[in-house]
Amino acid sequence: MGFTWGMRLRGASKKKIAPVMSWSESTSEPDITIPPEFQCPISIDLMKDPVIISTGITYDRTSIEKWIDSGNNTCPVTNTVLTTFDQIPNHTIRKMIQGWCVEIGSSLIERIPTPRVPLMPCEVYEICRKLSSATRRGDYEKCEEIIWRIKKLEKESEKNRNCIIENGVALVLCDCFEKFSADEKSTSILGKILSLLTWMVPIGWEGLTTLASASSFRCIAGFLRSKDDTVRENAAFLLKEILSLEETQVHAFAEENGVAAAFLKLIRDSVSSSATRSSLTAVSQMVLAKPEIASEFLEIGLVNQTVEMIIDGENSVCEKALAVLDAVCETSEGIEEVRKNALVMPLLVKKILKVSEQGTWSSVSAILKLCKAGNASTVEEAVRLGAFQKMFLVLQVGYGEETKEKATELLKMMNTQMKLMSDDVDSSMEFKYLKKPF
Repeated sequence: MGFTWGMRLRGASKKKIAPVMSWSESTSEPDITIPPEFQCPISIDLMKDPVIISTGITYDRTSIEKWIDSGNNTCPVTNTVLTTFDQIPNHTIRKMIQGWCVEIGSSLIERIPTPRVPLMPCEVYEICRKLSSATRRGDYEKCEEIIWRIKKLEKESEKNRNCIIENGVALVLCDCFEKFSADEKSTSILGKILSLLTWMVPIGWEGLTTLASASSFRCIAGFLRSKDDTVRENAAFLLKEILSLEETQVHAFAEENGVAAAFLKLIRDSVSSSATRSSLTAVSQMVLAKPEIASEFLEIGLVNQTVEMIIDGENSVCEKALAVLDAVCETSEGIEEVRKNALVMPLLVKKILKVSEQGTWSSVSAILKLCKAGNASTVEEAVRLGAFQKMFLVLQVGYGEETKEKATELLKMMNTQMKLMSDDVDSSMEFKYLKKPF
């Protein structure tokens, strides 16, 4: 049983167009004409959520929102400039539409349900005010009630979620987290806040600074060792954001709370791609910020685990893993550990131009560090693996200047080494034939 959409003119003077549902000959149901007053002037479809704008014209909410989001500031019907973008639900029309749907009783027309009114900024401000007040009083139950409401509102629609993100809820949640972080009995509410904050990025400097306090950081580090994988994933994500502050005390807290082992365990457990990416990013931040932490990571097998991620991980994970290897190569101890794994150099060369621009930068940077710190055999290995040709391609692709500079430096080193190598490598490929500027 099928139907087709047709168009019928109603009213010779105004020529309003009314959609008509016409059944095929095999059906017995009559044509259904949607009354023009129930149609959205934009879509000409039956309105499901009629709203009135400042000009007094009623539209379907979805259609008028798309119109406004496209950059229009006028009423589609009157072409009058809108004094406000507020949309007021037209309950009278909605009830009439619902009644009409029931009256015609056709299987083609379902009764339009009463829509949920989207969250408004003023409502979010009130939520923030109440949560701040409850936080200051230390009212655990009230805070939990408000947090539950935020979670419920977010699930109702994408518009609600965006409204929550744009109106300062994250900062208030960070304050609430800090307030209860020292209380071991508050695990439930802290876990819920952690979950909410993961989709409120960017949290902002002020919020992250609050989470970087000693008690908050200790609490999040504790969640990183949770038996619940979702909680561990949320904790890894937030710790990655906090570590991006690059403040000395943050990395000191990381060392004190033993997050190195917890991050590596999360990577080994392969909880999810998101958790692995967050962990690898946090690890590279920590290694670059504090050599002492790098030593701890090396002792518990960071290099071998990272190599596994490069071999088996998807490109987004591989990119982060290459950044970790590059960070490890910042220290002599790290370079020594990297050299022990015979797969590192082949993988670094192979992944150039294969993962992403950032992945290529990390690979070229790590190879350069290994060649500078090594002897002729290290450079020779890179050449035999095809690094020389790859560096030419890097210069041609159009990557950033820093990547090109590293590639050029590597080419010079490899060109010198090639002159000393046997006929296994084509000695005619000399650096003097490179065109300048690169």
